[in-house]
Amino acid sequence: MSKNRSKARIRRHARVRKHISGTPERPRLSVFRSLSEIYAQVIDDEAGKTLVSASSIDKELSAKMKDLKKTEQARLVGEAVAERAKEAGITSIVFDRGGFRYTGRVKALADAAREGGLQF
Repeated sequence: MSKNRSKARIRRHARVRKHISGTPERPRLSVFRSLSEIYAQVIDDEAGKTLVSASSIDKELSAKMKDLKKTEQARLVGEAVAERAKEAGITSIVFDRGGFRYTGRVKALADAAREGGLQF
C-alpha cells in the first residue's frame, strides 16, 4: 500500500510540475513532508538553483522544534523560509505542494509563509 501511495504522490507532483515552474522573478516554493520532518525550498527552475531553504532539521530551528506538534513545526518552517526569502529580496512566489494535500502541515507552512510576507 505505501509504495502505491508514494508513487501516486510522485505522479501527482509530476502532473502539477508540468504547469508550475519557478522563474527568477517568481521562484517556486517547494514543500516536502516526510513522516517526521518537513522541508521547504525556494527554487529558481530556470537556473536550477535553490535560492533559500528551511526545514525542521535546520540547526537554528531544531532547538525550537522540541516538544512542538508537527503542524506547529511546519508553521515555524514557513515563517523561517519567508524570512530568509525576504532577506534574499524575494516577495512573490509560486506555491508547489509537492503532490501532498493542502491540509494540515502543508497548509500550516503555506499560511505562515503568507503571514511572513510572501505573496502567492
